[in-house]
Amino acid sequence: MLSCIIIQYDNRVSYSVLRDIIKDKKETSMSDMSPMKKSVTICDMEIWNDSCSLEELKYAISHGASGATTNPVIVLNVLKQEMHLWEDRIKEIIKEMPEASEIDIAWKLIEEMAVKGAGLLKPVFDRTQGKKGRISIQTNAQLYRDAAAMTAQAVRFSQLAENMMVKIPATAAGVKAFEEATYNGVNINATVCFTVPQAVAVGEAVERGLKRREAEGKDISFLTPVCTIMVGRLDDWLKVVADKEKIAVTPGVLDWAGVAAFKEAVRIYKEKGFRTRLLSAAYRSHLHWSQIIGPNIVQTIPSKWQKLFNNSSVEVKETLDKPVDPAILDELKSFPDFVRAYEPYGLKPEEFDTYGATARTLRGFLAGYAELLSVIRNFMIPNPDV
Repeated sequence: MLSCIIIQYDNRVSYSVLRDIIKDKKETSMSDMSPMKKSVTICDMEIWNDSCSLEELKYAISHGASGATTNPVIVLNVLKQEMHLWEDRIKEIIKEMPEASEIDIAWKLIEEMAVKGAGLLKPVFDRTQGKKGRISIQTNAQLYRDAAAMTAQAVRFSQLAENMMVKIPATAAGVKAFEEATYNGVNINATVCFTVPQAVAVGEAVERGLKRREAEGKDISFLTPVCTIMVGRLDDWLKVVADKEKIAVTPGVLDWAGVAAFKEAVRIYKEKGFRTRLLSAAYRSHLHWSQIIGPNIVQTIPSKWQKLFNNSSVEVKETLDKPVDPAILDELKSFPDFVRAYEPYGLKPEEFDTYGATARTLRGFLAGYAELLSVIRNFMIPNPDV
């Protein structure tokens, strides 16, 4: 832009005039952008589509998204929305793999959806020299206690496409897998993570993996690890706690729990110099987008919320470094489970698996996986009674 203007105006226009022209052009173009696109334009932040739905991904990319994510539950939801796009392919896979179990068929489908999404994002990946344009595929939730099995699956998944990233849950075993997978050259995305202690453990594990590679002279330039904090699911858990324990809370306060934890994790990551980026997920309100806009992070937003944000009048500005209202933070700290989630070592790794938000999410992922297998089973062995 600057070079074009300089050529057009040569030396007859002062630098200040050129600066004003550039500013006017930028402001005009910004006014034409959707709120979502503005939020990735005003700072070095990424937005990813929280689905591997091809239609949703196309919409997201058109509004500035540069990545995507998937897991068996997301695949199940895609099938519920877009079965007409996948029904024939599922039948083909069953024919192509005559000895395969429903588990094998399901994972073949999961992998194919991820690879198709990777293809849509490949131009972004190439344009940014691998810094953006990745899609995440998730390891089998049933392996959440087995570090070696998760690492092995992560290594295999990473070879599906050049721009493939692999999600591993931030369980006690997952922390071990993050180090080993990183050491083995896998771009990891920590999932099933809701708390600052989990995020710190992930950051430390990835650093160990990176340093082992560096010590052996192995390349790390292609590694762009991220750690998810499922901000809305922390809110959800504290609301369950409030309901179970019959605690009256100021309306709206619990909607800030995930935001507060995310901001604190960002502060600690900067302080410790972790090379992992933080990623927000599990959206419940515009706070989970508007209050954590800032550089060097990722927001993974479901298509429903992308459209709501793009139709909103919420001001788009950098807010990541803006502290949560002290009164809100004080009330949140009256919940022991928030304190455990907020303090950097409030949870020990052996407590990660049984923390309320973790247990609820693992159970949900496992149930969703079982339902996906049931969908595949119905193709393989149609119910003769219907």
